[in-house]
Amino acid sequence: MHDTGTVQAPAPRATAPRTAPAPEKHARRFGLPVATALVMGNIIGGGIFLLPASVAPFGTVSLLAFGVLTLGAIALALVFGRLAERDPRTGGPYVYAREAFGDFAGFLAAWAYWITTWVSNAALAVAAVGYLDVLIPVNGHQWTACLAALVIQWLPALSNVAGTRWVGAVQLVSTVLKFAPLLLVAIGGLFHFHARNLGPFQAGGGSTLGAISASAAILLFSYLGVESAAVSAGEVRDPRRNVGRATVIGTIGAALVYLLGTLAVFGTVAHDRLVHSTAPFSDAVNAMFGGSWGGWAVALAALVSMTGCLNGWTLLSAQTPYAAARDGLFPAAFARKRRGVPTVGVGVTVVLASALTVYNYTAGSAKVFEILVLVTTFTATVPYLLATAAQIFHLVRGERVDRSRLVRDAVLAVLAFGFSLWLVAGAGYAAVYQGVLFLFAGVPVYAWLAARRQRAAAP
Repeated sequence: MHDTGTVQAPAPRATAPRTAPAPEKHARRFGLPVATALVMGNIIGGGIFLLPASVAPFGTVSLLAFGVLTLGAIALALVFGRLAERDPRTGGPYVYAREAFGDFAGFLAAWAYWITTWVSNAALAVAAVGYLDVLIPVNGHQWTACLAALVIQWLPALSNVAGTRWVGAVQLVSTVLKFAPLLLVAIGGLFHFHARNLGPFQAGGGSTLGAISASAAILLFSYLGVESAAVSAGEVRDPRRNVGRATVIGTIGAALVYLLGTLAVFGTVAHDRLVHSTAPFSDAVNAMFGGSWGGWAVALAALVSMTGCLNGWTLLSAQTPYAAARDGLFPAAFARKRRGVPTVGVGVTVVLASALTVYNYTAGSAKVFEILVLVTTFTATVPYLLATAAQIFHLVRGERVDRSRLVRDAVLAVLAFGFSLWLVAGAGYAAVYQGVLFLFAGVPVYAWLAARRQRAAAP
């Protein structure tokens, strides 16, 4: 990430296509609804079901942190929309970084994003097993839990291999199904809302600004996935128009669900109980309607949520390597497509995620696995920083810039860059340290591919 400043910006590539490639015969492009569902589904994973309890110790001041973060996420979404108008190819941040700063910056964006996707997929599957255990006891035996985690990973992979038509269908259905219980709590909670349950505005000591920053560190990564439509731009119909719209609508929709859901739980579950809750949405449903069926309902919703999230992230995990492989910056096998989906990328990603999952269960390496998951919170921000820097580069350079929107675009780009830096800071020292090691482990891969490319081009 830090080396991008030393990379000389090349002259614009005359050979780089300015439009998305034509879809394959058996591929079906996403419309605006599916693209929006992809963004919302990837932003909202299973974490929302624990989020209210995670920020409850800070008090209702955490809702202010939500507001600040939402503005940053929307700024980032708008920047991705503008970049997609400029270059609507599959790859998103990778494409933007490479065009602005050259091959090495593009490779770093692709490499970092790829690491983020397959490690996150393993983490999602392991977390989903915890919710599955509420419905079907699987955690009692090591290999049963491991097998369940592998099945949860491979089912979305199979839907991806079946083609973009199936990916879109699964994503749309899973998004609708998981939002039903979330909206039930968010809207139903308004009728069972009691101000006495909110607790203090600032539950901890210190300043209000400190409390906002501390709660924001937990909430920061709730918005990872805002780039989903941009990464899959080549599979979106009319990407110059729909990528930006899907990104903004999806981000705002996710923000509303986050904010309303958290507020509803705050108002239905007593603060002293919520601080120690392991299933806040279950507690909210039980408080609203009585009984103990809330745990089952929320567990099922969380399982659907994570499966849909895995479906979308599996597609994204293959799209960036596909775009990089077409430019010779990833092994050529990643550029193979079947029914609109880079199947080799899907296969390699699910195999790596599965290997990490098995390692987690067999080596007793929960701490190591936790560190790897934290690393992804850093690696995910590398493409964000490079993409927003690319937008600043284009605005300063003045090439193909809409003068009537220059000031607004510049403000949004600076805000989005600041938001991305805040994401890095929130990852913590250990995650940044480990993440840099993971990031630069890819440098020998780049060196090998660059040498082969230059040797092939030599007369």
